[in-house]
Amino acid sequence: MANFSVPENQLKELLPAQTMATRVPQYQCDRTVRPAPPRYRNEISKYIIRRSDQCIRCGKCAAICPQQVHIRKPGYEYFAEGRYHACIGPSCENTDNYCVAKCPQGALEITENPMIEALGDYRWPSDMILATWKMAESGDVPPAEYGYEYEYGDSGGGFDKLRLKFPKTPAVVLGLDEIDTSLELNRRDDGRPRIKIDVPWYGGGMSFGSVSNTTQLAKARAAVAWNTFTCTGEGGYMERLRPYDDHVITQVATGLFGVREETIQRVPIVEFKYAQGAKPGLGGHLLGDKNTISVSRMREAVKGISLFSPFPFHSVYSIEDHMKHIDWIKHINRRALVSTKVSTPTDVDMVAVGSYYAGTHIIHIDGGYGGTGAAPDIAKKNIAMPIEYAIPKVHGFLEAEGVRDGITLIASGGIRNPYDVAKAIALGADGVVIGTAELIALGCVRCTRCESGRGCPRSIATTDAELAPQMDLDWATQRVVNLYNAWRKELVCILGKLGLRSVKELRGRTDLLLHMDYTSGKEQS
Repeated sequence: MANFSVPENQLKELLPAQTMATRVPQYQCDRTVRPAPPRYRNEISKYIIRRSDQCIRCGKCAAICPQQVHIRKPGYEYFAEGRYHACIGPSCENTDNYCVAKCPQGALEITENPMIEALGDYRWPSDMILATWKMAESGDVPPAEYGYEYEYGDSGGGFDKLRLKFPKTPAVVLGLDEIDTSLELNRRDDGRPRIKIDVPWYGGGMSFGSVSNTTQLAKARAAVAWNTFTCTGEGGYMERLRPYDDHVITQVATGLFGVREETIQRVPIVEFKYAQGAKPGLGGHLLGDKNTISVSRMREAVKGISLFSPFPFHSVYSIEDHMKHIDWIKHINRRALVSTKVSTPTDVDMVAVGSYYAGTHIIHIDGGYGGTGAAPDIAKKNIAMPIEYAIPKVHGFLEAEGVRDGITLIASGGIRNPYDVAKAIALGADGVVIGTAELIALGCVRCTRCESGRGCPRSIATTDAELAPQMDLDWATQRVVNLYNAWRKELVCILGKLGLRSVKELRGRTDLLLHMDYTSGKEQS
């Protein structure tokens, strides 16, 4: 259960009686790392091994390979196609397990898979996708062969231009168990619960409709395991999420799909989505072929009809109107924190300060690099301010107003790995929201067909009754749990190399960053 400071007996007084009566015990999730291999026998791999006719099937390659890449079936006179996704390639060259060198017939050759050139894009290059799959499979940091492109993409801007400045010798040498990665979400001292999460991130809003129920449930289970949160998105609140209520953020968006007082009363955090960085000025779109019977029932809409959320709340045109929204939620749920999600226009700093004075606990700024494959490129690449500019702008203005420590600043829109998490916090955020990275952990190949009812080849972003069940819930949960473990492990290493005792000490430390356009390259980490 999330780390509330309000005693249970007081919590019962804060909640309506009917809400407490309907709560059920939480599903018992844990953060134990367990192997979660790919769902497909021949997963996309970085390397492939070519076996010539000179192979005498002696089996030495299978005997010496610690990754169990080579598969020799008993009773068969040939090798089956190997587990190439497990091959670590040339980095094995200097070990005693290098199959190419150890083959007595010289029958083996390792080459890079030509399919890799078709995988990914500038922001999510193939190595970054493959490394994320590895983290989701093993729960550990990715192998060395993913190197540079695991940390940085090829976009030519954004976080890909920023580097962390690691000292040659940290001023303080810390053990990994001495570094605190927790984040407090309520800093207003207003009598509402002091919610603390164990990692400085939580899962972004992906509605049932935009993704499958299995995807949404896996995110919720992982949130329970890691004492953090996941968000329902704007599609309503699935009844199957009830066991995870204490780790769910429910979203109130402009379309008000599925918004009911009963679901608002169930959760510790309610988020108003005023705009999304990937499609500011457009609102949300759910095309008709994804609006199935179950989706339409939850959204209180008509099956098969495309659903559009207007860009603005037509009841909100000022900070005073925004305050009425917040007061409405605080009245309905007297324990809930309120989060305000906005995109990043040029005056986002003024919006953030206004939201603070309206009474919000969390200001969530969403930059233009995020969004799934359903978000139009013309919007997410050209309209909202890049998040790396918005974070210091908002952080600095809140400091100038003297209210920075009274609000939690959360950033999203292109957070792909633990290095991006550290950079966002160093720029001034308290924590981040992640979305696409979780989908990559589930096997997403970035085909950008998320808007289509049957277009997702991995059954992640689909509501089709035949495709959605193809992804096992326990497997999906473990993949996200493993990803979180790998991210925290990497983040702790980053903080340790910087000599920082907690993630809080990293906030606003722009002196620990350098921009590649303003350095000779000798200074980079």
